Order: sequence, then C-alpha cells, then structure tokens
Amino acid sequence: QVQLVDSGGGLVQAGGSLRLSCAASGRYISTYYMGWFRQVPGKEREFVAAIAWSSAFYADSVKGRFTISRDNAKNTVYLQMNSLKPEDTAIYYCAASKKAATMSYDYDYWGQGTQVTVSS
Repeated sequence: QVQLVDSGGGLVQAGGSLRLSCAASGRYISTYYMGWFRQVPGKEREFVAAIAWSSAFYADSVKGRFTISRDNAKNTVYLQMNSLKPEDTAIYYCAASKKAATMSYDYDYWGQGTQVTVSS
C-alpha cells in the first residue's frame, strides 16, 4: 500500500506560481509511475502530468508552464506551476501507478487532493 498526501494548494492571482507536493509513505515511489490530475465539479478527472524515472509527460494545456519532478530520497513528487491561469482552478490530486499511464483508471493510489484557485 502507498499512502499519498497532497499539499501546497492555495489562492493565487493569474500569472502567479504555486508548487504542489505529494509525500508518499508505505512504499518507496521510485518504482512507481507518478502522476498529477485535476478535477473541477461536474467534470471528469483530467490528466495534468506524469513522470517515470526521468521522462516527464504533460497535457497540452499545461505544457511549458508546469513541471513535474520527483525526489526519490524524500519519497516526494512535486508539480511546479507557473504562469497560472483561471482555467487552472481545480482540485489537484497526485497518484501512483505501476505502469506508464495518462488515464485515471490506471492509477492505483491517490492523494486526498489540494485546492488550487487562480483569480483573474
């Protein structure tokens, strides 16, 4: 079992930055494919970014603005979000999978989510 705790969300103005953290416990995440998703009320959970050993993948909507990284020694994954837009407002979740995936149903473990609100 992997337990994930998301943090770092908050309220920021458009153009600002936030860094989300996902702290894992229970197992080392070095063997997992780690992803970030986001969800707004009434919509499906949306893929944002994922990272394998060193390769990262991004949704087109965040490419060039968001950066996913991992610190295996700290058992933590990060999502650096720059140039934030109001449409980035959502609850952000980190997740862990044993296989490379961008669909939420392929992920086995989830954090509790952290709210990101971007004001215009």
